[in-house]
Amino acid sequence: MTPRPVPPPTPGPALWDAIAGLPLRIDRVDREPLERATPRFVRRVTIVRLSGDGHDGVGEDVDYDPDDHPRFQAWDGLPDLRGDWTIGTFCDRVGELDLFPVPPAHDVDRRYRRWAFESAALDLALRQSGRSLADVVERQVRPLTFASSRGLGDPPDPAAIADLRRRVPGLGLKLDLGEAWTVDAIAAVHETGAVEVVDLKGWYTGTIVDTPADPALYRAVIEGLPDAWIEDARTTDDTRPILDAHADRLTWDLPLQDAADLDAFPWEPRVVNVKPSRIGGLRELSAVYAACTSRGIGAYAGGQFELGPGRGQAQLLAALFHPDGPNDLAPFAYNEVELVDAPPASPLTLEPASVGFRLAAD
Repeated sequence: MTPRPVPPPTPGPALWDAIAGLPLRIDRVDREPLERATPRFVRRVTIVRLSGDGHDGVGEDVDYDPDDHPRFQAWDGLPDLRGDWTIGTFCDRVGELDLFPVPPAHDVDRRYRRWAFESAALDLALRQSGRSLADVVERQVRPLTFASSRGLGDPPDPAAIADLRRRVPGLGLKLDLGEAWTVDAIAAVHETGAVEVVDLKGWYTGTIVDTPADPALYRAVIEGLPDAWIEDARTTDDTRPILDAHADRLTWDLPLQDAADLDAFPWEPRVVNVKPSRIGGLRELSAVYAACTSRGIGAYAGGQFELGPGRGQAQLLAALFHPDGPNDLAPFAYNEVELVDAPPASPLTLEPASVGFRLAAD
């Protein structure tokens, strides 16, 4: 058995080439709080709203430090972004700025905040031009295949998996490795036939999701779930022999932040998880898409517990560039504390706004 194939991004005009010249006028910058309980924690984000010429553009800062958001929202030292730009000149300027009143706990937080401003600028520029992103990049918004990463216990409870798939027949899962996983538990999960990706969380350090690179557990997961993609394995002297034998099933998420990172993995990647908010910039995202297309590297996307327009923007990009992989972009119904009886099924038909970079509901 092997994992379901994941195609590379859809060929067509490069994202950056298509959007860099769009004119942009900014008259006002606002920051708005958004908060919601999830099954794992209370999530805080900040909505960035750029306004100009009677239009609004929105983006979402998905920084995971809850204290960063009220500081950012109350900060009166935000650099002045008003004026006339193109997407290209605006993104260049934002990339030069420090958008934090105090240094963030993690470097990636700077990318998250930059993405909020760049995605809001793209939404605004498209609205001011009366165009949709699909029109500009010359691609169709196709039905979005997604997997659910709703927490199902440590180890995952086969009964909870069965209940979820009763509500959504055929739903694929992306599971996070936990330290309580055993050979028997892995075998029970494999019997469900639901697992598309297992995230080993091997690259996290200093976070609540750090997961040790246990060679025995790695072997049990890789051999016990032979039809799943294995994401973010940590390479050590002890795990390398295990991973080397299954290198064609390895995929990468956390360490992918620029196109150059595609050459920094221990093995040539066949599939990667492209998270726009972690990459942080539209130019850099375009380069990753282009590199994956030219090299035949499969792509799917992941979410960041977005609460506002950021989720729809990530879904829209995936539906345009890589709709057929195990995109970890399930609608927020899957992250509710109490799961509804019939959440939306995969593939998901999106309804984009007629102009701009967001869904109609946002």
